[in-house]
Amino acid sequence: MADRFIGSAVAVPASLDWLRATETGRIWLDRLPVLLETACEHFGLSEIGSPFSGGNVSLVVPARHDGEDVVLKLQFPDHECRHEAEALGCWNGKGAVRLLKHAPELGALLLERCRPGQFLADDTEIDRIGVVAGWGGPRKSPPGDPFTRLSDEAARWRDSLDHNWMAAGKPCEQYLADAARKALQDLCLEKESEEVLLHQDLHGHNILSSERDTWLAIDPKPLAGDPAFALSPIVRSFEFGHSKAEARYRLDRLSEELELDRERARYWTIGQTMAWAFSSSYAERHFETVRWLLADN
Repeated sequence: MADRFIGSAVAVPASLDWLRATETGRIWLDRLPVLLETACEHFGLSEIGSPFSGGNVSLVVPARHDGEDVVLKLQFPDHECRHEAEALGCWNGKGAVRLLKHAPELGALLLERCRPGQFLADDTEIDRIGVVAGWGGPRKSPPGDPFTRLSDEAARWRDSLDHNWMAAGKPCEQYLADAARKALQDLCLEKESEEVLLHQDLHGHNILSSERDTWLAIDPKPLAGDPAFALSPIVRSFEFGHSKAEARYRLDRLSEELELDRERARYWTIGQTMAWAFSSSYAERHFETVRWLLADN
């Protein structure tokens, strides 16, 4: 489907079309022209460019602010994106894109521009898993932080698995959903050794090359909880290679180098991957990853 223009120069990417399926999504999309104009005025932006591709829950456009290249991000009010600004503020540019300004009433974030901005997933000349292992983002959550607890989110995933599996038309074997539910149940019953700020969507297209600090993460979708969960999005990241051996390699290497509990990381990956799979365009790849992880021995 072709992009829809919301002004004289800026178009809504087709990747946001799925929002039309809900009333909340339709209302937000219909408000985008006003939101964009208001945010540009609020931050004093000029030279608004065409949206970046690939955004599924936000409109993200390049712009200029006080003579500098910046990025304006307008967020759909999805619960997974809540407190992204606070997470970026906690990281304060270390391993992540820097938050410049925030207008929560508009769902608008003003961010530094990553240049050259190449996706880590697309750079096959470097040790990409080594980049992930050296990423500086996960660290202890500050006292009184506003972030959703991993245990609470995991309980929500667990309780919705059966419904989502059936609503999706039972697209995989039931034992995959059953195994994910058990993994999440067991993990929620165990007390976490410590609590860190987690980037629950840290895959190869959410890490960009930067002149400031080589590689910077974007789109954190923050949670606070078990450090072992941090491996989940990378273990299932098929852009780093989609085979049983490659998924296990990521799990083995990262758990060893980062000194994280391998079994907890495996179970977190099984649980979150299944929870996210039913609404994903890559559902079958995710099901394959879970089959491999369940056959781990």
